[in-house]
Amino acid sequence: MITLGVILLILGFIFKISILWTIGIVLLVIGLVLFALGAAGRTIGGRKHWY
Repeated sequence: MITLGVILLILGFIFKISILWTIGIVLLVIGLVLFALGAAGRTIGGRKHWY
């Protein structure tokens, strides 16, 4: 999710498409939150790790 967010951010910036930029930011933030919770040992949605 983090990788997809970064890719969409880059594509949105290069092609000047604001919806890709917005979706990229949202995916990046959600991915970082899930990563932080998983790294802290919290179970998220019944899973110990999110990939």
